[in-house]
Amino acid sequence: MLGSKPRVHLYILPCASQQVSTMCDRGASNHSEMTDFILAGFRVRPELHSLLFLLFLFVYAMILLGNVGMMAIIMTDPRLNTPMYFFLGNLSFIDLFYSSVIAPKAIINFWSESKSISFAGCVAQLFLFALFIVTEGFLLAAMAYDRFIAICNPLLYSVQMSTRLCTQLVAGSYFCGCISSVIQTSMTFTLSFCASRAVDHFYCDSRPLQRLSCSDLFIHRMISFSLSCIIILPTIIVIIVSYMYIVSTVLKIHSTEGRKKAFSTCSSHLGVVSVLYGAVFFMYLTPDRFPELSKVASLCYSLVTPMLNPLIYSLRNKDVQEALKKLLEKKNISL
Repeated sequence: MLGSKPRVHLYILPCASQQVSTMCDRGASNHSEMTDFILAGFRVRPELHSLLFLLFLFVYAMILLGNVGMMAIIMTDPRLNTPMYFFLGNLSFIDLFYSSVIAPKAIINFWSESKSISFAGCVAQLFLFALFIVTEGFLLAAMAYDRFIAICNPLLYSVQMSTRLCTQLVAGSYFCGCISSVIQTSMTFTLSFCASRAVDHFYCDSRPLQRLSCSDLFIHRMISFSLSCIIILPTIIVIIVSYMYIVSTVLKIHSTEGRKKAFSTCSSHLGVVSVLYGAVFFMYLTPDRFPELSKVASLCYSLVTPMLNPLIYSLRNKDVQEALKKLLEKKNISL
């Protein structure tokens, strides 16, 4: 009609084009909470999943049997009530729990189609694994110091390695592991996750989670590198210096039997240190463009090392072997 005002119809299209739609989705994902992640696992053929399931199940069963058995032997035999076996019992406890953080979920995912893990579950997995793996590093350094005192100052061993000091060393290891884990976990999960939810790993680890982030990772990586140096360098220095003194002392022993006995008490610990730190260094030095190599290295220190530790200590230690025989004899008599 004449004189009437023209009507203007305003249509608001949230994302009219595919490009804008992608930007909208990305912007929403930046500010929305992630509900879950997908653990991609290993890039293998589906028919190999059954084989991997059996392999992981076997390894985890060996971890449970070996570490629970080691703790039982140490707690039941009074002859093993020494600082060395106190540390060894704690090592078995740590191996048992940090492998249990990873193995059950990985085993389930071989049969699960979704392979999902909740956001809270991913946070818990990263926190607990970081806690126990860092604690183990400091505990191995404490065990190296224990061997140094036992071989270089045997007459003062019972005085210097008192129950109070051993407890403080173990508690300090857990404290350092907890502080490191809190820092690492909080840094990782304050990132903005705007890429795919698929974590290219068989558990929640910081490096594959960083690949999902659209945040600037420079500061994050600098802090992670500094934290790794603070953790690894002191423990490595303590282990190397301790064994330098140990080797120097052992070479001064004139009797062949004495040298053999001294080296036998250290060879098991050196084997555990070599496997753990070798796998850790290999994983962190592997470029991001080779994620499968990182997974193999992670598999070594997350599952293979906890399985081998009880075997290494039981096969190389006569006291543990005798305690195991005694425990089995008691069970046979009771039956």
